[in-house]
Amino acid sequence: MGNPRKFASTLAAAALTASLATGTAPAADMTITVWAGGSNASDVYRVDAIEMAADILAREAEIRGESINVTVDKKLYDGWDDFKQAVTLAAESGNAPHIVVTGHEDIAPWANAGIIRKIEDLIDMDAWPINDIFPNLIEISSYEGAVYGLPQDAESRPFFAWIPHMKAIGYSDAGIAALPERVAGGEYTLYDVLDDAKKMQDQGVVEPGYGFYPRVSNGPDYWQFYQSFGGEMQDAASGKLIYDQGAMTRFYQFFADAVAMGVTRKNHVGTPWDQWYAEVASGKAGLWHGGTWHYARYTGKEGLTGFFDKIQFTLIPAGDANGRPNTITHPLVYLVTNRGTDDDAFIAAELVKIASEPRINTLHAIKSAHLGIAKSQTSIELYSNDRWASEATERLLPSANAMPNNTDFGVYWTAMWKGLESAWTGQKSPEQAAADAAAELRNALGDRIVMR
Repeated sequence: MGNPRKFASTLAAAALTASLATGTAPAADMTITVWAGGSNASDVYRVDAIEMAADILAREAEIRGESINVTVDKKLYDGWDDFKQAVTLAAESGNAPHIVVTGHEDIAPWANAGIIRKIEDLIDMDAWPINDIFPNLIEISSYEGAVYGLPQDAESRPFFAWIPHMKAIGYSDAGIAALPERVAGGEYTLYDVLDDAKKMQDQGVVEPGYGFYPRVSNGPDYWQFYQSFGGEMQDAASGKLIYDQGAMTRFYQFFADAVAMGVTRKNHVGTPWDQWYAEVASGKAGLWHGGTWHYARYTGKEGLTGFFDKIQFTLIPAGDANGRPNTITHPLVYLVTNRGTDDDAFIAAELVKIASEPRINTLHAIKSAHLGIAKSQTSIELYSNDRWASEATERLLPSANAMPNNTDFGVYWTAMWKGLESAWTGQKSPEQAAADAAAELRNALGDRIVMR
């Protein structure tokens, strides 16, 4: 029968066309609702793109002599907890939005709960614009071998260095320019980060505790440091989670060493985010890590000018010979829910497909300082003329991976963070913290996690 996914999605496309042409779908007037989590005024195209797609769909139908009028009811949630609770409660009552924009980690639990549909059953995955999307982002939007969603955006979580401070401790312009390549080649490691942070403090360039200034709360970023020391999160063959106790110990040891060297504060976690943004964007901190979307905050609200003269960015450096330089991407995805009829789902999926076209997606990427989802976006002037989008895409996205879509990953994440906090604050040694996390995961997950 050939490719079953292509066959299924071809049937879906045919069903949509037939339903519109014959009037079996509620094509004259229908409302599609879309909710986006973790979104604010910078992220309006997460929902506005669906509205734009509805207009295009209607215009295409009119040219074919058909009639379809889709009203898009859109809602942005600034937070995540209230958004996820709202989606879950709405789904339980049968009133979920037709389309949700959420983190890819929600795919596994929501697929198992029957809240979302496989998008590969609704559209042709081999047709444009889907076939232009980066394959690693499609993989991140999948679960148990099936594609459930389409990436709405991409991002990365780089390592940053304040250029004037690097010069103050002896780096030349050429040395700073070469830093991304040195990091990518494993030549500049996380312990070089600590050494440089200590030099900055010793020379009075930054205050004690500001040499290395990490993220101030739990987040996907910290899995990068586990990978920097050789850790893996999931076995590609079996799909099982992996806990590498040695890598976790070395990851915890790095942050304990940062505190022992005085370049990171023991009580750093919990620093207000507004304070953190102001400090890293003003040069009060020397070296730190964050997200590509931070560029908009630094150059906007924080008033940073001359970004590329003041800040260098790279992959997260390797921690040792066991690890690798890396970056994690946490793409948000468009998901089609089980609300309504199959015809509703076909329409919702078609809107998501149109919203994924490069020019439309680029509006969101540039407005919100995210990265594009498709290869051809680098040829669109709005994208290619934006230095940050172009350089960040080239330097970071090819090396990006993501947290696994696994229903047990939340348990793993909680154990990892609890162990990190205990080692960071000195409540436990790194060895004990990693051993306790291993015991907790072994008891909670049994043979669903591979222990190394």
